[in-house]
Amino acid sequence: MGNTKERILAVSAELFRRNGYTGTGLKQIVSEASAPFGSIYHFFPGGKEQLAEEVIRSSGMAYGKLFDLLIAPAPDLITGLEQAFAAAAVTLRETDYADACPIATVALEVASTNETLRRATAEVFEAWIVTGTGVFTRFGLSEDDARRLTIAVISALEGAFVLSRSLRDVEPLAIAGEAAVATAREMLTGRARG
Repeated sequence: MGNTKERILAVSAELFRRNGYTGTGLKQIVSEASAPFGSIYHFFPGGKEQLAEEVIRSSGMAYGKLFDLLIAPAPDLITGLEQAFAAAAVTLRETDYADACPIATVALEVASTNETLRRATAEVFEAWIVTGTGVFTRFGLSEDDARRLTIAVISALEGAFVLSRSLRDVEPLAIAGEAAVATAREMLTGRARG
């Protein structure tokens, strides 16, 4: 899986996504990364907080690329949104509802208690908004509508992940996807009339 630092980052990303920041211990990370305990402080002198900040930023950028991978290649915006929400549902089912958004899991825990990690999650979410806005404008939406739709889609996905994981059912993702598609249709129809 690469060098020690890469293994620590990859394992940490997986554990934070599944267990959250506070539910993941450093001993667990080094054990699953097959790394000596001292390597945490060698690569991350700021300890768990610095490690989490790097994981948030690297995982966040990787997940932000999903706009370009799942939605941008679609023949139209509606199909792209339907495919993205369907893919999210498949991932949740295939991972027994364990794999959702690695950023939201940590953001929910730290937004009120850790300014460094709150800022990191906020910067990742803002980067996703910028990326999504760019993708959605290519489908003909104005920049303002594209930004609004991107925020609605991210909010719908994140909320649906929480409900789906709790209920162990992808129905919330299906309904959130339908709502996102309805919003997109309304925006596209408004542009066609305008």
